[in-house]
Amino acid sequence: MSKVTWKGGTLLAPVPAVLVSCGTVEKPAALTVAWTGIISSDPPRLYISVRRERNSYEIIKNSGEFCVNMMPSAAVRSLDYCGIKSGRNEDKLAKRKLIALPCENISAPMIAQSKISLECKVFDVLPQGSHDMFLADILAVNIEEDLIDEKGRLMIEQAGLLAYAHGTYFALGKKIGTFGFSTKQKRGKEVARKNPKKKKDGKKK
Repeated sequence: MSKVTWKGGTLLAPVPAVLVSCGTVEKPAALTVAWTGIISSDPPRLYISVRRERNSYEIIKNSGEFCVNMMPSAAVRSLDYCGIKSGRNEDKLAKRKLIALPCENISAPMIAQSKISLECKVFDVLPQGSHDMFLADILAVNIEEDLIDEKGRLMIEQAGLLAYAHGTYFALGKKIGTFGFSTKQKRGKEVARKNPKKKKDGKKK
């Protein structure tokens, strides 16, 4: 199969599109971030990369705190708006009727409309060309109650989350697998292996 080679660029997709809130509940700020991801499982850590000219950059750098809000696809207009407009010129959260709520472990607020919010504490800042990368510990995870079933399991498939790919937002679609499913034996084959059929003479087929 032939391929066309382009110059190196940021074409890694899909990636999360999240609303990062900072500041305080009394004076909140927020910006949309697509350059974000997990960097460690234990301890739980993530990063966000932010341009130095963004209004929220200095707020996060000075406070050392931020909250990553995973928004539903229904809020895509608000998410996009907060990525285009600057908090220097207007109150973006008020404009989009996004509500700031207090977090448990940091002064930065979470966004009420988010499905899942991660409270983060910065432990290092790494300059990376056009962006600075904020490395942070995930101190707490706040989840909308409706996404927790009676057994305490997270039903993330019901969160209606979205993804970002090459300048376009996409609503996440149907579930196509779970971690490790490719190595699990199908139930029918497993039963057959454990209980092989026998011929009338007592010998296995």
